[in-house]
Amino acid sequence: MEKEKVNSGSIVDLDVLKRLMRFVKPYKGRFFLLIFLTIALGVLAPLMPLLIQKTLDNHVAYGDYEGMVNMMMVLGGILFAQALVQYAHTYLSGWLGQYVIRDIRVQLYEHLVKLRLKFFDNTPIGRLVTRTISDVETLADVFSQGLAAMMGDLLQLIFILIIMFSSDWRLALISLSTLPILLISTYIFKEKIKVAFNDVRNAVANLNSFVQEHITGMSIVQIFGSEEREYEKFKEINREHKRANLKSVLYYSVYFPVAEIISAAGIGLLVWYGARGVIDEAVTGVTIGKLIAFIMYIQMFFRPIRMIADRFNTLQLGIVSSSRILKLLDNDEYIANTGSHAPDSIKGAVSFENVWFAYNNEDYVLKDINFKVKSGETLALVGATGAGKSSIINLLSRFYDINKGTIQVDGVDVKEYDLGSLRSKIGVVLQDVFLYSDTILYNITLGNESITEEEVMHAAELVGAKKFIERLPGGLHYNVMERGSTLSVGQRQLISFVRAMVYDPKILVLDEATSSVDTETEELIQNAIERMMKGRTAIVIAHRLSTIQKADKIIVLDKGEVKEEGNHTELIELGGYYTQLHKMQYKEIV
Repeated sequence: MEKEKVNSGSIVDLDVLKRLMRFVKPYKGRFFLLIFLTIALGVLAPLMPLLIQKTLDNHVAYGDYEGMVNMMMVLGGILFAQALVQYAHTYLSGWLGQYVIRDIRVQLYEHLVKLRLKFFDNTPIGRLVTRTISDVETLADVFSQGLAAMMGDLLQLIFILIIMFSSDWRLALISLSTLPILLISTYIFKEKIKVAFNDVRNAVANLNSFVQEHITGMSIVQIFGSEEREYEKFKEINREHKRANLKSVLYYSVYFPVAEIISAAGIGLLVWYGARGVIDEAVTGVTIGKLIAFIMYIQMFFRPIRMIADRFNTLQLGIVSSSRILKLLDNDEYIANTGSHAPDSIKGAVSFENVWFAYNNEDYVLKDINFKVKSGETLALVGATGAGKSSIINLLSRFYDINKGTIQVDGVDVKEYDLGSLRSKIGVVLQDVFLYSDTILYNITLGNESITEEEVMHAAELVGAKKFIERLPGGLHYNVMERGSTLSVGQRQLISFVRAMVYDPKILVLDEATSSVDTETEELIQNAIERMMKGRTAIVIAHRLSTIQKADKIIVLDKGEVKEEGNHTELIELGGYYTQLHKMQYKEIV
C-alpha cells in the first residue's frame, strides 16, 4: 500500500484562505457578528484590571466605601457582559464551523459521486474517507479555535499593551522583559509541533487506508493465511501513529512548563520592582492598585502568547486539510454532463463506429470497434480476459469517455444525452454484485421512494426471485448485511436482476452474469435472463458459450479488436477464433 505524505502548509496561504472563505459567504451576517464579538472580547478583558486599579487607588485607599460599592457593581456588570459575549462568541464560532463543514462535506461528496471511474481506479478508498471525514472535521477547529480565537487573542494583546504603556511605561517594560525568551521558545515549539502534527495526519491517513482495504479484503487475507503478515504490517503502521502522537505530547509537556516559568519570572520581576515603587510612591508614582493591575495584565498577556503556537498549528492544519480538500474539488476527472437529450423512452438501437479507447494515454484497449445492434436484438461479446468486453459496456453507459469514434443510441451520440437519462435507460448486471448493508428493498430501489414494494415484487416474480425473497425473514425487509454476505452468489445475482428490472430499461447489459455459479443456479439465472431480455436490446458478456448460442449476433474480441462477427452457426462454420473457443470449452466439459 502506498503511504500518503502530506507536506506542511503555509500559515499565510492567502489563496487557500480566500477560497475557504467562500464557504462562509452564505453565513456572512453571522460571520460579521462573530468579528464584532471578537473585538468586544478584546476590549472587555483588559478593562477588568484597569477598573480594579481605580477601585483600589481611588476608593479603597481612602476608605470610600460607597465609591467602592459603586465600582464593584460596575465590575460585576462588565464581568456579566464579558460572560455573555464569551458565551455568544464560543457558540457562534462553533455553529459557524459546523455549518461550513456540513456544506463542504456535502459539496465534496456531490463532487465525488460525479467523478469518473478512472479516478477511483487510481485512488485508495481509505484516502478518500480521510478527505471526507477527518480533513473536513479539522476545518471546524479552524473556525472555533483558529481564525476567530487568534483574532481575539491578537486584539487583546494590542489593547493590553496600549493600556500598560499609557499607564506606566517603566512597569510595562519590566513586565515584558521576559517576552523575547517566551517568543523564541514559542517559535521553536511551533516549528516542532508543526512537523509532529503533519506526521500525525500522515499516520492517520495511512491507518485509514490500511484498515479499510484489509477489512474489505479480509476473505483474501484469510484464504491465503496472511493474518500474521498483515497483523505485523498493521502493528508497524500503528506504531508510527503512536510515535507521531507521542512526539507531539513530548513537545507540549516541555513547552507549557517552560512558558509558565518564563511567565512567573516576568511576574517576579514586576513584583520586585513594583514593591520598591509602592514603598516610594511619591517618587515613582507606583500604587498598590497599579501593581496589582499590572500583575493581572501580564497574566492576561502571556496566556494568549502561550496559546498562540497552538492556534497557529490549528490554523496550519486547517490550511493543509483545506488544500487537500480543494485539490480534490478541483479534480476534473468527471464525465461532463453537457447533453440535454432526455427522451421519455428509447427504442434501444446501439451502434459503435470507429471507437478507440484507452484507460491511460494511448495504450488502447479498444481499437477501431464497429458494430450495430438493432432494437430488441441480442448481442454477445466473447473473448479471452482482457480482450475489451467490459470496456465496451462501460463506454455505453459513459462511465468512461472514448478517445476517438462515436457511440450512438437510437442514432443519437451518447454525449448528447443527459447523463442521468441515458443511464436510466440502460440496466446493468455485473458479475461482482455489490450489495449495501441494508434491506433487500433498499438494495433493489437504492432509496428511490417512487418505486413501490408491489413493483419490486412484480420484477422479482418476473426474474424468478420472488420465492426465495418471500422465504427470508422479513421478506423485502431482510437485512443482507455488508456486501450481501448472508446470501448465496446466485441469490445476490437475482437481486441484481430485480434491481435492473424495476427501472424497466430498454437496453440490458449482462456482464458474465453466470460465470461464478453452479449448474443448477446457472439454469435458474439463465431462465431469468431470457425473461428479462424479452422486448429489450441486450448486450451479453459470457465466458460460457452455451449461454449465448441463441444470440442474434456474436462478436469475438481479441486484444481490443473485432476478429469475427456473426451468429453461432455462422461462426462455427467459419472455423476461426470462435470455433477454437468452442472446442476448448467442449473439451473442458468432456
